[in-house]
Amino acid sequence: MDQRPVQRLGSPTTGNATKVLLLGGGEIGKELTISFQKLGLEVHAVDKFPNAPAHQVAQFAHVADATDPGQVRSLVQRVRPDFVVPEIETVATDALAEVAESKRVTVVPTARACDLSVGKESIRTIAHDELGLPTTAYCFASTREEYEAAFEKLGYPCIVKPEVSTSGRGHTLVRGPEDIDDAWQQALRSSPGTRSSGQVVVERFVDFDYEVTILAVRSIDPETGELATWFCEPIGTRHSGGDLVECWQPMEMSERAMDNARSVAARITNELGGRGVYGVELFVAGDEVYFSSVSPRPADAGMLTLATQRFSEFDLHVRAVLGLPIDVTLTTPGAAVVLHADDQSRSVSYTGLADALAVTEADVRLFGKSTSYDGRRMGLALATGESVETARQRAAEAAAKISIETSRQKV
Repeated sequence: MDQRPVQRLGSPTTGNATKVLLLGGGEIGKELTISFQKLGLEVHAVDKFPNAPAHQVAQFAHVADATDPGQVRSLVQRVRPDFVVPEIETVATDALAEVAESKRVTVVPTARACDLSVGKESIRTIAHDELGLPTTAYCFASTREEYEAAFEKLGYPCIVKPEVSTSGRGHTLVRGPEDIDDAWQQALRSSPGTRSSGQVVVERFVDFDYEVTILAVRSIDPETGELATWFCEPIGTRHSGGDLVECWQPMEMSERAMDNARSVAARITNELGGRGVYGVELFVAGDEVYFSSVSPRPADAGMLTLATQRFSEFDLHVRAVLGLPIDVTLTTPGAAVVLHADDQSRSVSYTGLADALAVTEADVRLFGKSTSYDGRRMGLALATGESVETARQRAAEAAAKISIETSRQKV
């Protein structure tokens, strides 16, 4: 990637437009589209389902499978983008590598970063074996025999995860032998078929104090002209069944834990390279920090920066991609509660919005997804306050006011 800021931006829908091919059209893609458009870029949003959230706001919508190399190559040839920006975990990384080699298109943050972060084995190998980052003990298993042997080596409790997963799905806590079979089946069911290796990871459970997400922003320092990294204030997270349910910012950390967290985040993102926002997920026990995972894109938990920072993680991602100045100022403590569907339906509606917005300093984001299934993320209740505790209470109160109603017509 050229280490100079972008010098000229064209006008959207004209012959000199600066174009973004966004691979993935979910809620992250929707907010990224809006942020790109703030600076006048032309966005082509890609999703395998029509009327995806980003389709609803992008200048151009494409229905295609971003995991299919042929379809990705065809899109690049037709759109002729300046930037290819993956928004989802599972993309055709071989095609991205070919695109990057052409030197005519910039893959964000890098094709290598997208490839290595898809599965857990490659990124864990780099983090643990090459960079020496502290991680939990783990084993990878491709067969049932290897899977059962992992528990003999690691003991109990453990977390079982698909080797390739989306948004934490398929994570199961195994407390003893009675949980082994269910966890194996859940991990295999939750692996995206196009990139699934049939492999699972068994990870020793860490008795950590809390989970934290560090947003690392890589862009050009205007004072030096060199690549540099900025860190947003840490985001505390709470998960249930492997899925994000609540987050807040800032997460209170000791000075030593903060230094360790930023060191881990800097080392893994420097290794992956490029420009943009990385979401680095960590476990913290006392002052000790353990690397969990990294996403080469804005993080799910980082959506609350829409309410807490001068510039959201989406604005920062766009600025970083273009090599522009970065401002990670936190303007207020805040929190968010994810709104999940609890049923499968082709028809979704919402009630209670007025009551939710009547909560002091509360806001709501409904993602615009036209179908639901059990556990699907449909929206977000956001709140700010003079303290994190107050913001969390307000976000929970606002979330409780909203009902997601589904019809009996199944997907």
